[in-house]
Parts: sequence; structure tokens; C-alpha cells
Amino acid sequence: MSLIEQLQGYRLTTAEILYHLPDHPHVLQTFVWQTLDLPPRYPRLSRFLTFWRRDIDGLLHSVRIVSAGGLAAGRTRHAGAEFRLH
Repeated sequence: MSLIEQLQGYRLTTAEILYHLPDHPHVLQTFVWQTLDLPPRYPRLSRFLTFWRRDIDGLLHSVRIVSAGGLAAGRTRHAGAEFRLH
């Protein structure tokens, strides 16, 4: 993952794509696609789905998108107890 892209707001984005098989339209197949993308518009995913509709025979059924959180400061917490062994 590119640190520069993450600093620009890009997030790891996973898309689960359900599509109809061209030879058996009543059967659904799953395709998982993952990239760094910029929420909430997801330009890379939009270009990929446009390519899919134009050049791939499988008709799209649905797309589920999950986007991971961005860079954040490290988290610290205090220990609730301390144990010592001799």
C-alpha cells in the first residue's frame, strides 16, 4: 500500500461483486476485487465496474463495498495490574 496515497485519503477498498454466469444466467458467481480507492466516490472501483459492464459478458447482480479506516495515531492504554515473578 502506498503511504503517499494513504496520506491523500485513499483507503483499502474491497468489493464483493455478484454476477450472473453468461452461459447459465440463473447461477450467481462471486468475484472479490481489492485496491486503494478514495471514498466516498470510489473512482477506481467506478472505472472497473464501467469496464466490467462494457467488456465482460457476466451481467452484474450486486456489488458490496467495504473500506478500511485510514491512517491514525497509535493507541496506548494503561495496564490495569502488574504482576512480578521472582
